[in-house]
Amino acid sequence: MRLFSFFLLLCILVLQENPAFARQQNFRQTPGSDTVEAGTPPIINVHSAILYDLTDDSVLFEQNADKRIQPASLTKVMSMFLALDAITDKRFRFDTPVTVSKKAASEGGSSMGIRAGERVPLGELLLGMAVSSGNDASYAVAELVGGSNQAFIAAMNAKARQLGMYSTHFCTPNGLPMQGQYTTARDMLILARAYLTKYPWALSFHNRRTLKHLNHISWNRNPLLSQYPGADGLKTGWVRASGYNMIFTAQRKKHRLLAVILGAPDALHRGVEACRMLDAGFLVCAQKEHSILEALEHLPFENYKIDLLKNAHDARARYGHVSSGKKKTRLKQNASVKNRKRHKTGEKVSNRRGPQRNKQRVQHKRRRGSAPS
Repeated sequence: MRLFSFFLLLCILVLQENPAFARQQNFRQTPGSDTVEAGTPPIINVHSAILYDLTDDSVLFEQNADKRIQPASLTKVMSMFLALDAITDKRFRFDTPVTVSKKAASEGGSSMGIRAGERVPLGELLLGMAVSSGNDASYAVAELVGGSNQAFIAAMNAKARQLGMYSTHFCTPNGLPMQGQYTTARDMLILARAYLTKYPWALSFHNRRTLKHLNHISWNRNPLLSQYPGADGLKTGWVRASGYNMIFTAQRKKHRLLAVILGAPDALHRGVEACRMLDAGFLVCAQKEHSILEALEHLPFENYKIDLLKNAHDARARYGHVSSGKKKTRLKQNASVKNRKRHKTGEKVSNRRGPQRNKQRVQHKRRRGSAPS
């Protein structure tokens, strides 16, 4: 009898290591839900996507949801998850001062603007991760919570396995590209669902649209905030290896939808396709459409207008120009789609370095694909 029990336990453990079992265990398919199989023309113009009804615990739509891709700054959701766990366990507080290391301050790509030797409250660093997509802030949090960057990354991967994210491996705490780092739309949905289920109030970090730290002004790259009714999170990301990624959520009446897009060709497609998915989802939830596919047929891309720079303009209106000459943000009122795409990578003009030297520095960073946002 004991031998049988041990064998049964062993079978369960083996099954739990199976990604297919994890998918069945984590999500329920709604009768009539739509799946776009690999090899068929995409319905949503992105590499992969998944749409989930958090209220009814069911998947409404998926497209190549198990295709592996670089997570970019969506990685920061896992980093914030671990930080909030540490605060919940009373290891730290939101007002715990964090001394910024030289390594953290020198992280490339999207930045909160923290400086080496500066002491910043943990809660403010979490805001920097959510709003500014600060790679510097994320590294500083990793060093505090994990004791070291490598120990924190090990904890990230342990948490991923605990949650059932069997097609994800993290190599950095902030999403900067590295060989061997990957995820899937389904795994990012598993992460986001667990994160919001345990910490629903964490949306207060993610729905803030602007942030100023010292003389550094930054803004949230999520275009749905203030432009899509009910949208209040969650996280965007970009690296050259992945394209434009986003975890996003919105609530209308009793239904909260949660979705993931990975590998959009540009920021405009990321934003518009997110709106189309949410619109289709709410129509199905309201029983005004039978399926997501049918709803999407009635929601053409060209009917959507999104101002990709709205949060940036709001940041300028709120904080004005940087007066110290350290960093200044360059905006154009009539930005073309090409200019909007360039702006999304976080280009900055520094008066200290001079525009030409700064241009060379930014181009060097972009060649490495190292500015997730």
